[in-house]
Amino acid sequence: MPETASTRILIADDHQLVRDLVAEHLAGLGRVETAKAACLDGALGLIAEQGPFDLVLLDLDMPGMSGLGSISTMLDANAPGRVLIFSGNAPRNLILSAVECGASGFIPKNLPARSLLSALRFVLSGETYLPMQFVADTSSRPDEPANLTAREIEVLKAIRSGLMNKEIALRMNVSEVAVKMHVRSICAKLNARNRTHAAMLATALSLH
Repeated sequence: MPETASTRILIADDHQLVRDLVAEHLAGLGRVETAKAACLDGALGLIAEQGPFDLVLLDLDMPGMSGLGSISTMLDANAPGRVLIFSGNAPRNLILSAVECGASGFIPKNLPARSLLSALRFVLSGETYLPMQFVADTSSRPDEPANLTAREIEVLKAIRSGLMNKEIALRMNVSEVAVKMHVRSICAKLNARNRTHAAMLATALSLH
């Protein structure tokens, strides 16, 4: 039987220690091939040479980066692969604009290693990841959690943590089909477009 293809991830960051540590942690995802670049031109060069990566982890502060324009350049160059902002300092408006342009979200560099892997699995499954404290809207916090059941609240918390349906099913000891039904119900009650939107809206519910 043919081997499963490796996931190709480009780590674009100007700090060698960050590149090396992230590459080491990525082994936890399974079959992963990593490439590294220290500047925007270097990252674009690797994409030109090797083709689009499944995922680019893009630092906002490395040489060559200049806001949304540079992010858009990377999105175009790496299409149809995904681009995820990976930075210690990220203006909220810039990240939300980048997501609107097609970026797969934002992972802060202070995210614990285990959470990093969960977030990357989430993104590689086709979702968009944003940390809840980052997208919090303090102007609107309803007192009641939209009539969600205890099970739905549990699923919503897991989605917010970056877990995929299969992982949620294992955690809750239910079938994946049951989880999908809970997600569908959650989206309907929250008037959410998808599970990612539901996770973003969860912040307003003050769930603990």
